[in-house]
Amino acid sequence: MSAGKVILVVVGALVVLVGLCVLIGGGVIVGTERNLTDRAGFLTTRPVRLEQDAYAVIAPVKVEGEWPWWWTSPVTVRVEAEAGDLEKSVFVGLGPRRDVQEYLAGAAYDEVAGLELPHGPRLTYLSHPGTSAPQSPTSETFWQAAVQGPGKQTLTWELEPGDWLVVLMNTDASRGLDLSGSVGARAPWLLGVGIGLLTGGAVLVAVGVLTIALVARRARAGVGGQGLEPSPAPGTASAYPLTFKGERTEPLSPGLWLVKWFLLIPHYVVLAFLWLGFAVSWLLSLVAILFTGRYPRGLFDFNVGVLRWTWRVGFYGYSALATDQYPPFTLRAGGHPADLDVPYPETLGRGLVLVKWWLLALPHYAVVACFQGGGGPHGGGLALLLSLFAAVAHLFTGRYPKDLFDLVLGMNRWSYRVAVYAALMTDRYPPFRLDD
Repeated sequence: MSAGKVILVVVGALVVLVGLCVLIGGGVIVGTERNLTDRAGFLTTRPVRLEQDAYAVIAPVKVEGEWPWWWTSPVTVRVEAEAGDLEKSVFVGLGPRRDVQEYLAGAAYDEVAGLELPHGPRLTYLSHPGTSAPQSPTSETFWQAAVQGPGKQTLTWELEPGDWLVVLMNTDASRGLDLSGSVGARAPWLLGVGIGLLTGGAVLVAVGVLTIALVARRARAGVGGQGLEPSPAPGTASAYPLTFKGERTEPLSPGLWLVKWFLLIPHYVVLAFLWLGFAVSWLLSLVAILFTGRYPRGLFDFNVGVLRWTWRVGFYGYSALATDQYPPFTLRAGGHPADLDVPYPETLGRGLVLVKWWLLALPHYAVVACFQGGGGPHGGGLALLLSLFAAVAHLFTGRYPKDLFDLVLGMNRWSYRVAVYAALMTDRYPPFRLDD
């Protein structure tokens, strides 16, 4: 596969990733709008108790800028308040900050400074001391919106740009507040945004999947020519449908292994996207096998190439540390001491595809977790530990212990057999053995 096609796979995988994030965001918005709003469409906080020795409690509402001319009512705010004594009259008003502060000048009032949620909603306040009592709020004319009376009072207001203060008081302006209140907001456009994100995310995922599928399909045309070539026989024929090659190259640099993690960063970045494409290809192949009994050849060749690329990186890196030849940026076979190939299966079991990758392979997953640390070919485990032992031994002796290399290679061979089986590339169950 050419560099341009690899780039297309990376772009396709990135588009799929972005599409999935957009889908999740749209799902959260739609789920919130459908399930957490009340009948009037308001998303409302749980009631909060306000027991303050003050004349008023204020809360800031600041909106910067101006609405577009076509956006006349973006958000409606609702404030509900109810006195502990149902016969006591409550006042809820909203006015410009400057006017409210002038009205309350000299009076003791508390300003809401924050909302703490770890153990239920609880307000924190900034106290403004004072010695004088304000006059009744109903005598003021600067209120943008206001309600008053006994029982529950509900103030609704279409949000406007400006610096506003919500004020809660006793209607007679007496000191000492015992209220319970809540705040809600309604955005009529929220559901549309959520649906739009879901639609856009679905389109992005479809475009990314189609890109990966088309690249994989075109790669098939290059099999045996300019695309994914069958790997040359490594001299170790295997009864299992996986040709697995790893040739130790010596002499090895005694200190290069200390910085290979840094040298491999470009490969790790590319592999992250390739494996995302692998996951998409695997899902498409599962559906295809389920209905046709055949693994789409283009997707098969692409997935084999991803496994090949991963093994080369692992062989150079910390899955083996057995060569200093830098792995090429290609899915094609040949040209490196590490290689693998999987013969294409003409038919696969339709029913088996539903259980082998999660149920039948479970015993192997436990073994591979020990070999690879549960994090894939570069996740750690015994293979990494033994590779580091070999690197330290090479540092002092100048050679890679052969028995240790055979053990590391066997662990990786076992792991990739399981990967081939879980990737639905064969119905042949992997053997519980390290050798060929």
